[in-house]
Amino acid sequence: MHRSSRCAFATSTLARPRHRRNGAPALLLIPGHTSRIEEDDGLVPILARRHRVVALDYPGSGYAEKPDREYALALYEDVSTGLLDALGIERAHLAGGSLGGNLVLRLGHRYPQRFERLAPWAPGSAWNANARLGRVVRAIRGYPLFWPIVFLQSRFWYGPAWPGRDAALADTFAYYREVMGPGFVRMYFEMAADQVERTLFEIAPQIRQPVWLGWGDQDHGANMGAGVAKLAKLLPRCELRVFPGARHSLAAEVPEALASAIGEFLDRPADQLPRDLC
Repeated sequence: MHRSSRCAFATSTLARPRHRRNGAPALLLIPGHTSRIEEDDGLVPILARRHRVVALDYPGSGYAEKPDREYALALYEDVSTGLLDALGIERAHLAGGSLGGNLVLRLGHRYPQRFERLAPWAPGSAWNANARLGRVVRAIRGYPLFWPIVFLQSRFWYGPAWPGRDAALADTFAYYREVMGPGFVRMYFEMAADQVERTLFEIAPQIRQPVWLGWGDQDHGANMGAGVAKLAKLLPRCELRVFPGARHSLAAEVPEALASAIGEFLDRPADQLPRDLC
């Protein structure tokens, strides 16, 4: 799909939105850390059969504007609601992985009446908050350590047996080189730091919406497996779906299975949604 036009919001930041009008209610797909709308190309055709799918690149990432400014989870939350306001969408479902999964749960907690069903997978901040590590990440911000850290981090994105691994890594690194600049690098480190400094464990028991929580059983970077298991117990209305053989980037590794599972959850009658602790 081609790049969409950019859209300005009241926060004075610029994001790149894209949406399909097929069906209702709306579903906001939220990308992962440093990612872009194209991350969800394997999900949208399936989910758009019954839902109005909205996706976006956040400021600092994708092909949105990349101002050299402070970046934080709260900014991305405000951009998300600003986009929905601009499109006239009052209520929606949320889905996203990694940073996107973190934002799904944070937005659901912050706006329980606006976001009806939540579908995060492998969410960031599924760990204990670490303020000291966050300060270190902020202190080393800059070009010199960007690529060494990314190369290390990328070892945990895809399973080694996934046939598309090498092509996906090459495409991601080429995209990073294309959009590289002061705002992108600042976003990379500051969004990582903000996630490290926070935990979802504190707010999870207060999230009352139905939650579908996804995880690839080979995803153990940052102790993700244990974090997801703890979240599943803390969320009052949660069901956990495990994808065997997959690692962190479920939208790339198992897009059809992921989209089908999320779609089934979103379309399920209300009386069949999770009611008790997982």
